[in-house]
This record gives sequence, structure tokens and C-alpha cells, in this order.
Amino acid sequence: MTQAVHTYAYLRPSAVRQNTDGRSLALETSGGATPLGQAANPRFFSGFLTSPAAAAAALLTVADIAAARYHQPRLRASLDPVVTADGDRLRFESFSGCCGVHARLDVLADGLDGGDVHHGTTNVDINNPLRESLSRLGGTDPLHLAVGPDALEVTTLDGPLVEKKVPLPERWLRGFAETQVIAATFELRAELPAAEAVRFLRALPRGGDRSAPPGWVVPAGRTLRPTARPVHGAVCLPGPERLAALQRVLRHALALRIYGPAQVNGPAASAWEIVLPGMRLTLTLSPDATRGFSGEGGVLDALAAEGSADDADLVAALLAWDPRIDPAELAEQAAIPVSRVRAALTRLGTAGRIGYDPADAAYFHRALPYTTGHAEAHNPRLTAARALHAAGAVRLEDQRAVVTVGDHVQHVRTGADGALGCTCLWWAKYRGGRGPCKHVLAVGLARAARTEDAR
Repeated sequence: MTQAVHTYAYLRPSAVRQNTDGRSLALETSGGATPLGQAANPRFFSGFLTSPAAAAAALLTVADIAAARYHQPRLRASLDPVVTADGDRLRFESFSGCCGVHARLDVLADGLDGGDVHHGTTNVDINNPLRESLSRLGGTDPLHLAVGPDALEVTTLDGPLVEKKVPLPERWLRGFAETQVIAATFELRAELPAAEAVRFLRALPRGGDRSAPPGWVVPAGRTLRPTARPVHGAVCLPGPERLAALQRVLRHALALRIYGPAQVNGPAASAWEIVLPGMRLTLTLSPDATRGFSGEGGVLDALAAEGSADDADLVAALLAWDPRIDPAELAEQAAIPVSRVRAALTRLGTAGRIGYDPADAAYFHRALPYTTGHAEAHNPRLTAARALHAAGAVRLEDQRAVVTVGDHVQHVRTGADGALGCTCLWWAKYRGGRGPCKHVLAVGLARAARTEDAR
């Protein structure tokens, strides 16, 4: 697995501090992006949390996910959460080390008081002493929150006093890309009131056989009941022990909302959102506890699409750190069809610049330190497809194509719905459920090239 080393540089450790005005939660920031450009230690918010105990528990949950591995748990992960300031909220995000769980805490306007939320994205320091302090927070006393140092601290503290160097696998970046594509297909499938939500989540297994096949749940009145197969209205619950991280926040829960695709014929991702006072905490689970989001292949069509790179550059110039991105509005501003805008957003998502919130049914803007070509260059299926196309391995016919790979010949056919299918083992195993195979991608590249030559 390809890895880079990512360095977090903080002016001081994050901490809960006591001062003359009461308690203060100071979350220190590392280098990040702002509307004015890159900043070493940006400041995004200074004000109060309206529900400090619930916010502390939810932030700890995001940190728990960042330190967890649900597949091969003997290996440890340690990535500091990402925070995005969107003008009306703060979004804290993390991935599990196995890339199979994405956590996002949205602290909404009702959860913040007394300060303006700026715009930008950075990492925040979550250290062990801070975790201990957060776990002891309780009561209703106000808690001041500072995300980033103030100007005086920036000028008086000399350089980064805290540095963390961690290996950053490419699959985590691809996980950010894949989750926004998958989440964009989600709909609200069920909503449970607080008492039923707590009862259901506390009854889930904490451990067990991680190789067990995914299960499903189906709404039944005000609760959920398990089912052994994907019946109508069912939501996939793969690896239910991964929801144990929500135990920290259950005493503050107001409701549980569950999101998933409208039709489930087999294992599928799902999102589990705990509604908290002024906040939402969402865990998105990969379709299987033994596999992460990085190999789902949902971004491949957009990456391979002719002109998507130029469209992505055009759309990127129009993004403005909006908490909700409207593809139709972007299409009007860019003078291109909505379908091309969505492909461009998907491509931008491969650099971590786009996320998707099922609760708002909208994309949002963030900025991670990657370029849009980074994930494309390290995607093995797309790399193999480009090599096949360049080698002339694709022969186009009327309703099908022939792809010759060494001694093997694969046939790619167009179905009645216009979708492509292949005779290879990958397609036989996943039936498109993990994105197109390299042969289908190569055919798409060949057809796009033929269309371009005909102009």
C-alpha cells in the first residue's frame, strides 16, 4: 500500500483549560486552507458550545473512529480529525484506520453561540490528555470553544511546539472520494425517537465474527427489526459492532435517523445519524466490515469521463465554502449541463474537496491538501484501463466491444438500460456493485476517443 508521511504542526497541545471566565476547550489547528490561501494555524471560531457535555462526547466519538481499526484491529491508526468551517457550522470528520467507517460531527448554528464561524479546513489536535478532560466534562455550565489560536498566541509562540508525523495511506484519501459518491444515493429510510434509538443501539453486538455476512434491518412501527435478507424497505447493517462507537452519545440523543439506498439487493453502505442538541453525529458504514470504502469504484466513471478534468477546474473556481452546494446553480454559472457538474464534483471529491450530507441532501465544500489528479494516478483499475486503451487492446463493435488482455478475451456488452457489462471474473463477482471493471473503463475511453476523432 502506497503511503506518504503527513505532519501535523501545532503551536501547543489542545486542552480544556480553566480561566477566570470559566472552562475553555482550545482545539489547536495545523496547516489548512482558507479563502485567503494556506495558513499555518488558522482560527475558525471563538464562542460557546450550547450543549458542552453532548459536544464533548460527540467529539470523542469522532476521535475514537480516527484511532480505530475494525478490520485487522491489532493494527493501530492515529489521524487527527479534519475540521471544516462552513460559515454556519463546524464539521469534524475522521476515518477509521481500515477505511470502513466515516464519522462526521456537524455542530450547527444552534449548537454555537457568541462568535462567527469563518471558512476553511484544517486538522485539529486530539491528544490523550484532552480525551481524558473531555470524558470528564458534564453538567450545563457554559464551555468556551476556540478552534485555532488567537492572533496574540500566533505572534508570541515561536514555531510548532507539537509535531505528529503519521503514515497516510492512499486508501484514506480514496475513502473520502468514495463516501461522497455513495452518500449522494442515500435517502432517509427510518427515524427512531430517542428511547427506541437507545434501546436498539444498546442491544447491538459489541464484537463477534467480523467475517459474518452483512445483515439488514427493516422499520417496524417506531423501532427496527432484524431480517436475514434484503426485503422491501430494508437497510443494510454491515458489521453492527461498528456502531458501538455511538455509545458515548446515547444519553444525549434526541433521535436516530438511518440513510441508505432506496433499493437494496445485496450488501450496501448505510449512514446512522444521532440527532443531538444543536448537532448531528453520523457514522457511515462500508458494505462489509472486512473492506473499506477505498475500493468501491464509484468515482471511476467520472475520472474516466472525457473533459471531466476541465469541468472540475471550472467548477472549483466557483466553489465558495458553501455549507450546501446546488449543482443546478453551479450548472447555470458554469454554462454546462448538471450531469457534467455532478461528474466534476465527483472528480473534486477525489481530492477531498467535496463531501455529501444526506441530512441536507446536498454537497458541501472542504479542502484537503491534495490535487484532483492524486487519486487518479494511484487508482489501479483506471491505470490498467488507460494502459489497455493505449495498447490498442479494445476493438469496438455495434453493441459490444472486445478487449484482448494477453491470452484472454473479454466481451463488453451494452444492456437495454445503456449500462455496460463484462464477461470477466470481476464483473461476475460484483455485477457493477463496486464500480466498473478495467475492461468497461477501457471501452469507455475508446468510445470517447472515437467520438472526439469524429468531430
